[in-house]
Amino acid sequence: MANRILITGGAGFIGRHLCRALLARGYQVRVIDELIEQVHARQRLDPSLQDVELTIGDVRNCDLMRKAVRGIDAVVHLAAEVGVGQSMYEIDRYVGANDLGTAVLMQALVASPVRRVVVASSMSVYGEGLYRAADGTLVEDAVRDPRAGWDPVNAAGETLMPVATPEWKRPSLASVYAITKFVQERLVLTVAPAYGMQGVALRLFNVYGPGQALSNPYTGVLAIFASRLLNNKPPQVFEDGAQRRDLVHVTDVAQAFVRAIEAPDAAGGVFNIGSGGSVTIREIGVQLAAAMDRPELFPEELGKARAGDIRHCFADISLARERLGFTPLRALREGMVELVDWVRRQRAIDRVAEARQELEVRGLVA
Repeated sequence: MANRILITGGAGFIGRHLCRALLARGYQVRVIDELIEQVHARQRLDPSLQDVELTIGDVRNCDLMRKAVRGIDAVVHLAAEVGVGQSMYEIDRYVGANDLGTAVLMQALVASPVRRVVVASSMSVYGEGLYRAADGTLVEDAVRDPRAGWDPVNAAGETLMPVATPEWKRPSLASVYAITKFVQERLVLTVAPAYGMQGVALRLFNVYGPGQALSNPYTGVLAIFASRLLNNKPPQVFEDGAQRRDLVHVTDVAQAFVRAIEAPDAAGGVFNIGSGGSVTIREIGVQLAAAMDRPELFPEELGKARAGDIRHCFADISLARERLGFTPLRALREGMVELVDWVRRQRAIDRVAEARQELEVRGLVA
């Protein structure tokens, strides 16, 4: 079993939880992270992770990455710029960090191969999730025109019903972020076996939990909503708030990465990592406002769509159950109580309006 793990982006939200999970299992953990302001807000590694070897640096630094992979048995590649909306106007930043960063990592591994490389991909590669027509036909290439209606329809104009999305659904890359995540997973799954390594890609759905960057307007929906509520402002939802998403707790995601490192049947696989359920964006806002004792701050529906956004997507996790032994343990209601307890002890700068303006001035909201 691999016992020396490198985590790129390991000082981030998911990375910190993964560090704890790996240390608890006796692994030696090395982290490389650039600690960018948008994500970390001047914070470094969690003080509880004193046993982690931390190098501050950019994964695009070839010399740094050659040193980082030496003596390592497995790599978890989390380092990436994250945000569908922002990716549509900071294109070079996203492609550079995500795709060039992955290329530099894989180049370093050519000289110093490891047993397994696990890359964090994203649900965004699916675009719209899987749908079913009224006659029972599955539709994996659903498209929509938000100017005509929020939900995808078939050629007959009938509204399609969203169903859980499996890994076999063909990608539909609707944003720059989605493109970069798909390139990341393909680079790992293509290069790794060519050099005797095993590649694994985890397509993460909407991850939430304590430790998420509350002042980053491009982070997860629960953190964005919590930041608004902390500042006595209602959550803002695009479209009509009926979009369905799959929210999975960060500790479940950390365990999924542990299993992706260890499970013999993981090699070469692509796996959905979600809760296996779904909830509407509006429901998330209502539940969070109630949990934070601000039920009067009902979600504000903007009635506008962002470029790159999709309507519905939630995970079929049967493959991850079968081959990784992955079982999500944290129910949304339980996880939300924990999140609220953590949020109450934080300060957050509400930058949602600023982020929306960045999109609107570029014509990316309609």
